[in-house]
Amino acid sequence: MEFATAKPLKPSSNISDIVSKFAKVCKLRSIGVFSSENPDHNHQPNNPNMSNAHLGEDSSDVTEETECDGVKIHPQPVEVNRASDKCGDAELSKLFDIVSALKLAYVQLQQAHLPYNPKKIVAADEQFMTELEALCKMKRAYKEKQCIKLKSDPSCSDILKKKVELNEKLLDELKFQMEVKNSDILCSQKELRDLDSVNVALAEKVRQVSLQRKNVRVWNVATFQDAFRAASKSIHDFAKPLISLMKASGWDLDLAAKTVEVEAVYSKRAHKKYAFEAYIARRMFYGTSLKSHNVDGIMRYDDPIDALMENPDSDFARFCGEKYLLVVHPTMEAKFFGHLDHRTLVLSGKHPRTSFYQIFARMARSVWVLCGVAPSIDSEAKMFAVERGSKFSDVHMESVEEDGEGAAVWGERLVEFMVVPGFRIGETIVRSRVYVSKSKM
Repeated sequence: MEFATAKPLKPSSNISDIVSKFAKVCKLRSIGVFSSENPDHNHQPNNPNMSNAHLGEDSSDVTEETECDGVKIHPQPVEVNRASDKCGDAELSKLFDIVSALKLAYVQLQQAHLPYNPKKIVAADEQFMTELEALCKMKRAYKEKQCIKLKSDPSCSDILKKKVELNEKLLDELKFQMEVKNSDILCSQKELRDLDSVNVALAEKVRQVSLQRKNVRVWNVATFQDAFRAASKSIHDFAKPLISLMKASGWDLDLAAKTVEVEAVYSKRAHKKYAFEAYIARRMFYGTSLKSHNVDGIMRYDDPIDALMENPDSDFARFCGEKYLLVVHPTMEAKFFGHLDHRTLVLSGKHPRTSFYQIFARMARSVWVLCGVAPSIDSEAKMFAVERGSKFSDVHMESVEEDGEGAAVWGERLVEFMVVPGFRIGETIVRSRVYVSKSKM
């Protein structure tokens, strides 16, 4: 059976070129254009006008209509470049051999897996890679030939130059866009780092706020009264070690009490301790104005020394240092400890971590909180004192004695001295703490 062939077109790619050559060879073999193929001399054409000489010519001139699988084909004349065809046929044959060997190696590789044979797998794999490398080598050689062919053709060279120029322009534009994108990336990275820093700071702030909120108290008159009682107790707690150190250092407590409260008359000798509490309270509240400030930060510390160490320049730290120098006289400290180390550290803006100073710091914090909370509850809040000789009134005063609530039973009482001042917050009176004795009848 004969197949019609058309004049081959220049392939646009490697694959199309190979397929074109493959089709060309197949068609040429089918119509018998090779010298090794002889036409059937016994076959006589249906056209009586066709001569025998015409049959001896190249079969490409045959225009006789043929039929393939019931489809009529009209063959066209074919121009054959025998030298190039032989070269292309050789290349195509070599390509087929390589592909066949590649397929065989792949089949052998599959067969080596069932049953599993490592040696055969390695051998088949090596054979497969060898044939694959040969195929790649052939591809590279073909590309080199195509490049040489294009370079030798002036028209193709001009087209390539134009394409190169166009691609170079496109490349320049892409480079510019890449630089712009890189610049945007750098800016975005800087913004990201800045945002990360801000987020870290905000996270720390949120953490601090959450910690503070855990210790935040809602301040009102009731909570202020609790703070007042806590301050009174802290003064009492600091007076204990102070009196103990005075005893240990050989002080005359009766003389010391008389120095503090000259004309005081005591119901019991043990009540002279209230004179020392009054001395401490006067020094702590002396010159202290009621000024609103945030006390939640200092209240979240269990140990006020930690607050002093963490914030040595805070308002509370300055208050604590000033009051220590005022309450503990240098002669007193020298007698107690044999040196002035506490005073030296406080004067330098530091705070000693000793049990004595820790008790003092607790008392200082309770007084500082009391004076800071009062104006936050009522801007018109006031602190008041009670003078010696005043008639005792349970409206404005409370006795520091344990039996003070029953003082009315013993008749009229007079104030010997004030221990802790009182506060007026709105309509509420937070009673001052006083020491009273029975009036002379």
